[in-house]
Amino acid sequence: MSQKLAGKVAVITGGSTGIGLAAAKLFVAEGAYVYITGRRQAELDAAVKDVGKNITAVQGDVAKGEDLDRLYAQVKKEKGRVDVVFANAGIGELMPLEAVTPEHYEKIFGVNVRGLLFTVQKALALMPDGGSVVLTGSVAGIRGNASFSVYSATKAAVRSFARTWTSDLKDRKIRVNVVSPGPIDTPILEPIPKEAVAGFIAQVPMGRIGRAEEVANAALFLASDDASYITGTEIFVDGGSGQV
Repeated sequence: MSQKLAGKVAVITGGSTGIGLAAAKLFVAEGAYVYITGRRQAELDAAVKDVGKNITAVQGDVAKGEDLDRLYAQVKKEKGRVDVVFANAGIGELMPLEAVTPEHYEKIFGVNVRGLLFTVQKALALMPDGGSVVLTGSVAGIRGNASFSVYSATKAAVRSFARTWTSDLKDRKIRVNVVSPGPIDTPILEPIPKEAVAGFIAQVPMGRIGRAEEVANAALFLASDDASYITGTEIFVDGGSGQV
């Protein structure tokens, strides 16, 4: 059986834990050379050791343009191109509307919207025609969960980006799609109160929390030629929580 990403060069942001790490393992297993980025060096080092081969970690914050420039400069120097971008880095915090501050807004939008936008924009100069971009959205982008207004708005913006970028990049045959998880057992849930997480899981028709590997499988599908006629769309990996 042929590997789905044989010979491809992939960049995965937020690649040191959770969905990003699961995707890095899967992409490497399917033949890609993967660059991961994240803010914490210790977690990056552990991820590289965990994956074991065909992976390079570049420490950086997607909200900082200079960090993205440094990432892509290294990719350009070492590989000369990037075939797949999985713009996965994201943060979330519960904050009721009356408590939202400018700092909270700037923090969440800085990573989830500005960081994601420039992760993709800065990759384009290195991306051959026919490349693939996968964005991490969320079921929160279509739901109205209390105290999640800023995070949910960022994920609605991500969905919008996929539509407009599909039009922007159609002449280059670069596909742009979104994978939108429901509640997934990853470190992003750690700062969220346990009762809130239990509430999210209670909304899932399948009755359980998802695994990072289940989201990674969808990201691989969208990144690969298996999805060659799919662009501008959103695939939910949410146990049905946003669908019924």
